[in-house]
Amino acid sequence: MNTHFKILISTLSLCTLLQAASSQDLHFSQYFNNPLVTNPANTGFIPDADYRLGASYRNQYSNIMAQPYKTFSIFGDAQVFRNKLETGWMGLGGVILRDQAGSGSLTSTKAYASIAYHQELGYSSLLTAGFNIGWANKRIDPSKLTFPDQFDGKFFDGSLPTSVVLARNNINYFDMQVGINYAYFPTQDIYINVGYSIQHVNTPKESFFEDPVGNIVPMRHIVFMDGLFRASDKVIVNPNIYYTNQAGASEFELGMNAAYNLTEHGEKQIVAGLYYRYADAVIPMIGIEVNNVRFTFSYDVTLSSLSKFNYGMGANEFNLLKKGFYNEYQGDRHQSLCPVF
Repeated sequence: MNTHFKILISTLSLCTLLQAASSQDLHFSQYFNNPLVTNPANTGFIPDADYRLGASYRNQYSNIMAQPYKTFSIFGDAQVFRNKLETGWMGLGGVILRDQAGSGSLTSTKAYASIAYHQELGYSSLLTAGFNIGWANKRIDPSKLTFPDQFDGKFFDGSLPTSVVLARNNINYFDMQVGINYAYFPTQDIYINVGYSIQHVNTPKESFFEDPVGNIVPMRHIVFMDGLFRASDKVIVNPNIYYTNQAGASEFELGMNAAYNLTEHGEKQIVAGLYYRYADAVIPMIGIEVNNVRFTFSYDVTLSSLSKFNYGMGANEFNLLKKGFYNEYQGDRHQSLCPVF
């Protein structure tokens, strides 16, 4: 084992603890398939259906870590009061997140209830505002951690004494997010959506250490733009741009996927796309949709210096998304707000 690889393993083993200290959030490459995680204003923001249910799973660094990073999400949201509000509606939903990171078994569990209001602006645009509130728990197993002062020259030995002392291994806090969205759909062939959200607006305290000042979860800013364009009766393209910043750490991702219609009314589709996360990874995606149930798979191919150790094998990500209508007549809808087959 060379020196650089030992340093890498040490860093990955310790980053679970550092993650708690610096409070960096989890992320999905398929952010557009995790709408409530991206922006609470997305709650009920469903241009081609009345409700949706989704689940995601992400596995990262499985070839270089005994305990790879594993992230799960489950969400559901729906449009309500479409009969009661003449030019708008409400959105209600919820999301559960669970993340397990590294050899220290840093486990995060979060549950949020989400609400949004959607107001039509004329016949070709929509403005949305929303928020969610929830509970977050983080726990860690100190017995599985090793620290720099436990390095014996060859290995990290957890039986050696350490000066690092944790005050607690289990923390809970209240959390809140807010966001806005704007959609523009001048024709049945064009749909553009721009959103901005702020997560952790209440800056909750989060620390495993005894700190008189207290570490806080810094606010996270997310900006994104999505589009849907009907290129032909058989093809709809979906370009995406995403940027987030938290405590000086940023992520920028852009790319596009396209759906190809295999049947007359889009009951069966194949999906393929390609994305790029700046200075980090290229992300191919493939999927299939049958009767409004879409399954997609993406893989992060590492391009950064970490590729010397993981050989480009970054992360795999699975997403399952179900959309539907309240009845066979599509509720009170006269048409979809975005391009559909």
